[in-house]
Amino acid sequence: FQLSANGSVSLLGSRRLFFDTHALVCLLEENGFTTQQSEVIVSALVKIMNTNLDMIYKDMVTKVQQEIALQQVMSHIGAVKKDMIILEKSEFSALRSENEKIKLELQQIKKQVMDEITKVRTDNKLNLNLEKSRVKELYSLNERKLLEMRTEIVELHAQQDRALTQTDRKIDTEVADLKTMLESHKLDNIKYLAGSVFTCLTVALGFYRLWI
Repeated sequence: FQLSANGSVSLLGSRRLFFDTHALVCLLEENGFTTQQSEVIVSALVKIMNTNLDMIYKDMVTKVQQEIALQQVMSHIGAVKKDMIILEKSEFSALRSENEKIKLELQQIKKQVMDEITKVRTDNKLNLNLEKSRVKELYSLNERKLLEMRTEIVELHAQQDRALTQTDRKIDTEVADLKTMLESHKLDNIKYLAGSVFTCLTVALGFYRLWI
């Protein structure tokens, strides 16, 4: 280090750090150090400071270097941006082609689905018409069977009515025959009783005459 006329120390050549070494030497002397000891301490302190500043300034760049680095970074950013634009365009084209392909596939799938739906609807409609026809046939068959059953029931009722009428007539005839027979037996009984009474009277009259 170099001690200037006003007591400052020059550090790192053109870089200057103003440091009052004389005041520090006087302060050390006031605290019990000798002049030689004070100068050695200040010299060591300046060396330490120079070393630290060297380490600091090594990691630092000048403004020109910063501008060069900035231009390099901007150039690199521009190249990357250009590459990104090219990539985006290519990816956009690829995505567009893929979207068109997917759109076409979706249209084909939609057409297939619509065809399947139409087919299913047609089949369902046909099955429904067949089912309706079958139901109508079953209904007509049931109606015919019901009509036949009604006819049979009416015929059976008519037969039963005829049978009941014949039975009533037969019963009436038999009852009339029985009445005639009873009347005949009644008359015969009356005649028998009358004959019996007359016979008894005749016998009684005969006994009466014999007694007289």
